[in-house]
Amino acid sequence: MRRALRHHSLGLFFGALFLLSLAGQAFAGWHASNAEQAADGLGTLSFGRYLVSSDFAVDITENWQSEYLQFLLFITATVWLLQRGSPESKELDKAGLESDEDQKVGKYADERSPRWAAVGGIRTTVFSWSLALVMGTIFLVSWLAQSIAGQVAFNEARLGRRQDPLTWTEYVANADFWSRTLQNWQSEFLAVGSMAVLAIYLRQRGSPESKPVGEAHDATGVEG
Repeated sequence: MRRALRHHSLGLFFGALFLLSLAGQAFAGWHASNAEQAADGLGTLSFGRYLVSSDFAVDITENWQSEYLQFLLFITATVWLLQRGSPESKELDKAGLESDEDQKVGKYADERSPRWAAVGGIRTTVFSWSLALVMGTIFLVSWLAQSIAGQVAFNEARLGRRQDPLTWTEYVANADFWSRTLQNWQSEFLAVGSMAVLAIYLRQRGSPESKPVGEAHDATGVEG
């Protein structure tokens, strides 16, 4: 049991942080929402009602979609784009999809390779892009959920001001939707770009996201 926990400690650690953060967000958001309701002279929501409300849904999904967009772009951009000296970049002579031999695809697969890497055809092609496909799907689903939940929350506010509600297409073209979306995108792009560039010159001993402490600044694609 201890060995299994150690071997999966990274995933368990972030899984626990996710659940704790989600619970904290739900609790804090519930109190904030009820404070706004009280200020407007409206009734308060139970915790259960808040969890299924459009306000909670849009707050969750607008963050999820930006996170998965960040990873989707980083995964695919680093296939072709390079950053000299960064451990987040491939080596400077390896831009592109690389050869079947380098990727252990088809006849170059070994006994430990996943079966879909060896069979060839459409299954190997799908498996070769499976990480980006799944990340992209989660991004699109989260973004769609954000737009639907955001539309409901936005129309609830408009009805409170006795304004006509917007259709989904009208809301997606509205500044409120893009303000929510872009405020998350810009922070994700800043964080990823900062990581790629700062790791050229800064180190974290023992981390695979950093170069070894004594590695040269211009060493590229080297992990510690």
